[in-house]
Amino acid sequence: METEAVHLILSKVKDGKYSFVVSPVHIKETEVIPDEIEKNRLMALFEELGTKANIDLFRARQRAESLVNYGFGVADAAHVAFAEECGAKFITCDDRLLKKCKKHDISVWCDNPIMFCLTEKIQ
Repeated sequence: METEAVHLILSKVKDGKYSFVVSPVHIKETEVIPDEIEKNRLMALFEELGTKANIDLFRARQRAESLVNYGFGVADAAHVAFAEECGAKFITCDDRLLKKCKKHDISVWCDNPIMFCLTEKIQ
């Protein structure tokens, strides 16, 4: 079901209803994917649908460091910090990360793709 929800969300991004904010963390994580086909697909998706994050990198880094101190992994903390700095909704399929987000003072909406579709009434 999450895969279907992701496809629905991406279709709405293509239609211009939502923006897909791509951070440097997305790029770094994708660059190390060993499967070249998967890596190229993701990079093409970022290129086609992504909007570059236009944020204060210093503040995002400070926030990410504070999230790491709360027990977030480095990449997870960076993703959340970028979302907060952009004022973007944070969508992830990582249940453990969502639990951490809900436990700590995350300033943006955080949940999984299914809940995003339900909240936004995307069908």
